[in-house]
Amino acid sequence: MGQKDHNRLMPLISLPRRMANWIAGMGTNPVKVSPLAPADYPAMPAIEGVRLAAVEAGIKYTNREDLAVIAFDNPAAVAGVFTRSKCPSAPVDWCRKQLPKGKARAVVVNSGNANAFTGRKGVDAVRQTAQAAREVFGCKPSEVFIASTGVIGEPLDASEFAGHLERADGKASTDKWEAMARAIMTTDTYPKMATRSFEVDGETYKLNGMAKGSGMIQPDMATMLSFLVTDYPVASSLLQKLLDKAVGPSFNSISVDSDTSTSDTVLLFSALNGRKGEHKAKSAGARAFAKALGEVLHELAMLVVRDGEGASKHVEITVSGAKNTASARRIALTIANSPLVKTAIAGEDANWGRIVMAVGKAGEPADRDRLEISFGGLTLARKGLRALDYDEGKASEVMKRDFIDIAVDVGVGRGKATVWTCDLTAEYVAINADYRS
Repeated sequence: MGQKDHNRLMPLISLPRRMANWIAGMGTNPVKVSPLAPADYPAMPAIEGVRLAAVEAGIKYTNREDLAVIAFDNPAAVAGVFTRSKCPSAPVDWCRKQLPKGKARAVVVNSGNANAFTGRKGVDAVRQTAQAAREVFGCKPSEVFIASTGVIGEPLDASEFAGHLERADGKASTDKWEAMARAIMTTDTYPKMATRSFEVDGETYKLNGMAKGSGMIQPDMATMLSFLVTDYPVASSLLQKLLDKAVGPSFNSISVDSDTSTSDTVLLFSALNGRKGEHKAKSAGARAFAKALGEVLHELAMLVVRDGEGASKHVEITVSGAKNTASARRIALTIANSPLVKTAIAGEDANWGRIVMAVGKAGEPADRDRLEISFGGLTLARKGLRALDYDEGKASEVMKRDFIDIAVDVGVGRGKATVWTCDLTAEYVAINADYRS
């Protein structure tokens, strides 16, 4: 992203100087908003034929909405990517099975319970949810997509979901994007939304997206949960190709704590509304949509990083001079996931020696004697040594920023990759030490 790009994003992603320090988040208990939260939220435009709602189902939290719905008036084209975890949740298994059919009429999402590692009960809860949605929205079970997020290993009681979905259908409207984004939060401290408009053949189209995620974040295909809807008509096959490509430099390039969730799900929908979907990847329309998709996914990914549990710093790590792109990415993630690197950043300590350590342990080709490291554009190490003009005072000033870009050249090739992460603070430990209690 770079400092200049970061500055351009600041109207959407900035320190919440104008926000209250506390919000009502998890039930009746106030949750401290991340110091990296956005100053405000985007106005999410209505998309024809798409209604959203959130209701209180009492799954885990009290006095908050925790069950959300997206309803399509007509069958929508759908694409999805899911966790590569070998212990996927029951909703992930369900969505994978329905995805090849290519049509969606409803999305049902709950927070507070991941419905993962729940055996037969988990499978039954998903089927019960799909059946309830079929009755409420008048669709086939295969047209219902389901996602859950929260505690792993606790059975999910879906016996009352039919009633909850009836209430959701009764209050659903085109303007409930923020309500849904809040309902799917767990340890998130703010809702994550992004939108873009783009023009094709003189007509303006929209793409809206939301995501949730704060911890257990190093996506291995997608991100925790994310749902996107466009009114540009795109066939499912092309929608899938564009999504597969777009998650790489966005959701698949972030890490909060190196842990991949059992529930990671990204679903992308095109509300066709009776129109024929675009099939040609190289058309002007497809290119315009792909650009908007990349921008929305990147913005959502940055919002996830900036809401990393306990985070106080947003960190960009660019590795160049690697053997190839894959090697650069592995080195960058090794740096991003090092507890020693992350705690040094939290302490505003320009400890570039820990970068050297992380490069060395990555297991990828690197030339120690050509290694160069810079923080915030300030060179700290050059040609395998501390830079001759190194200035501790200037380095300390860089570390006080809320956004820190780290550049590392490993000196063996032309491979390059960028990943994003956050620092590791005592608050991360506090949040996760009693997550289930």
